[in-house]
This record gives sequence, structure tokens and C-alpha cells, in this order.
Amino acid sequence: MLIKMRYCISDIHGEYDLFCRLMEYVKFSDSDELFVLGDMTDKGNDTVALCNLLRNVPNIHCILGNHECDFLKAYHGLMKNSDGDFDEVSDALRRYFPGDGKDMSFDIVDWLDSLPLYFEEEDFIGVHASVGMDESGAVLPFSETPYEEFVYSRALNGKDVFPRDAKCIVFGHTPVRNISGDDRFLFYPRSEEAAYSRDIRDYCKIHIDTGVYLGGILGCLCVDDCTAYYLKRKL
Repeated sequence: MLIKMRYCISDIHGEYDLFCRLMEYVKFSDSDELFVLGDMTDKGNDTVALCNLLRNVPNIHCILGNHECDFLKAYHGLMKNSDGDFDEVSDALRRYFPGDGKDMSFDIVDWLDSLPLYFEEEDFIGVHASVGMDESGAVLPFSETPYEEFVYSRALNGKDVFPRDAKCIVFGHTPVRNISGDDRFLFYPRSEEAAYSRDIRDYCKIHIDTGVYLGGILGCLCVDDCTAYYLKRKL
């Protein structure tokens, strides 16, 4: 019997081919689960192809990032001012993503509009950008957290910010190279003894945006053993 593995990835940004290669590299299977932490869209040339893939694979789960939220704001603004001219709205949506935007459909828009802002598993919380925290670092109830915190905030980026929660916070949004000068994930252990632990609960946060649009590297985290996988875009 195959052992189910869980993976997290963030900020794919329309890199359809690289994403598919990375899934082959980690041997992602029907028995595994993938949690995509937002920003599937923009920057790369294959936003629509990527969204069509992600929304049609039952063991892939996605949340909103700031790029999806900005797109949805534009969409709802168009709908509000369209006077029922859906052809005009459709044309505008296709222009939003220059790469393969011609293939954009309302099915994709509806799918994006249905996505949640976070994942909460038994041992980790997946968000795009951040969570609400009080001055002590305690994570605030999600019901009291504005949506902007989940998708736009950079509060978790600081090396001296340690969220106090029993579960690890896995997040993206800001390329790790902006903090470390490197494209590898940033692991923040709860203690020195926990450094290099294979148990995700030993980390208070893990930062996984490899800045694919900057250096061409896309990463994937195996939640169950904290292994980081990386693949570089072909030239």
C-alpha cells in the first residue's frame, strides 16, 4: 500500500511546465495531497493552463493569494459596470493574462472565487502571506482576522517573528531571496535542538516562496518529513 504524503507549494505564477516537472520529480501520486498556497496566476505565460490543471485534480487543494484577489477585484468591478455585456467582460478577462489569457473561461473565474484563504491541518496551517498575531506572537482566531492579513501582509517575514501556535505556519508571498539572499526555503525551528527536525511541528514557521519569476527555481515542501525539493526552469 502506498503511503500518502502531503506537499505544500506556493507562488507558482503560471509556470505550468515547471510545475508539472516538479510534480514528476517528487513522484506526486493519486494517493498524495498537494496544498497550493496561492499566487498561481500572473508573471508566467501559462496561468490559464495551470489553473485548469489545479482545479481538475481532486487531491490538489488551493487557496487565494494576492494575485488572485487582485484579479477577482478587477472581475467583480467589470461585472458591476458591465450593463449585462458579458462579451465585454469576457474580452477584458482574456486580456488580463497576456500569455494564455485567450483561453480564460468563467469556469476558472468561478473556481478562483470559491477558494478559501487558508488551510488548517492537524499539524500545520497553510496561508499565502500571514496570519493575525498579537504582540506576544499568539495567533489570533481566523474569524477575527481580516482577509488582507492572509493575502497581503508581510508580518511573518521577519527573522525575529515567531508565531506562537502548536501548528507550524507554512507561507509564501515574499521571495525568500529578499530575506536570505538565497532561493531555498527558510525553516524556523522552535528551539536549537529542533534544527533539521523531520517533524513539521518542531518549526513555528516555514517560508516557501522561491521567487520562481526571479531565479527560475520552484520549490515544494513535503509536510510529512520536511524535505525540500527544488527544480529550475529550463532555458
